[in-house]
Amino acid sequence: MTSIFATKIRTRSLQMVHTARASHIGSALSIADIVATLYDKVLCIDPQKPQWKDRDRFILSKGHACVSVYAALAIKGFITDDELKTYGQDFSLLMNHISHKVPGVEFSTGALGHGLSFGAGKAFAAKKMGAKWKTFVLMSDGELGEGSNWEAFLFAAHHHLDNLVAIIDYNKLQSLTTVENTLNIEPLANKFNAFGWNVREVNGHDCDALEKTLSSAPWNDNRPSVLIAHTTKGKGVSFMENSVEWHYKSPNAEQFAKAISELESNS
Repeated sequence: MTSIFATKIRTRSLQMVHTARASHIGSALSIADIVATLYDKVLCIDPQKPQWKDRDRFILSKGHACVSVYAALAIKGFITDDELKTYGQDFSLLMNHISHKVPGVEFSTGALGHGLSFGAGKAFAAKKMGAKWKTFVLMSDGELGEGSNWEAFLFAAHHHLDNLVAIIDYNKLQSLTTVENTLNIEPLANKFNAFGWNVREVNGHDCDALEKTLSSAPWNDNRPSVLIAHTTKGKGVSFMENSVEWHYKSPNAEQFAKAISELESNS
């Protein structure tokens, strides 16, 4: 169900977070299969021309999970492995929240709730210009508590932005506890339907299902599309899975070695 590309993303993400003594590895592992599918199978992009005008736009709204995207960019050739090793260091372009200064990154995010608004603006502009590229926005479930997102959902439906695809990383954990206990967002699919979006749901760790669904998006010529991807926080490392502490913790040497060993044995 997972892919070699996704395993490489997970391995490199762990290496970056461990070396930098950084956080949010659970969030990065959660989206690895989605990011792998987008960069390997779906997005129309060119590593040799990061600013190519006809490229698809990808926005990571949950910017704290940036190591997953940085890893994908390195694998695709937007940045080098040596640059990847500078993650989290002073004066590095690879900041601890995703930065537009990195080739291949469209928008700096970190303060949650702004990626979809920016993406809707991009999609609206493309419509006005008659451009054929699409905009994909990968969001966290926790940030759906932000009112700015629901304004963007309304805006996109009102303007029939069928060139916009939102993906919800629905791992059901945020910050200190579950999404349900923080601010319940269910029934989620019904909400998106009521807001005028096409809605589909998928196993967010099934790369074949992700490719099939995202490659055919948008799914309607008149409405924006949202994919609810059911995921597991910390996916791929048994002692990190479904554990909220890995939103913050950095793996020590022993934990890092164990995590890498698990990923290699399951690849």
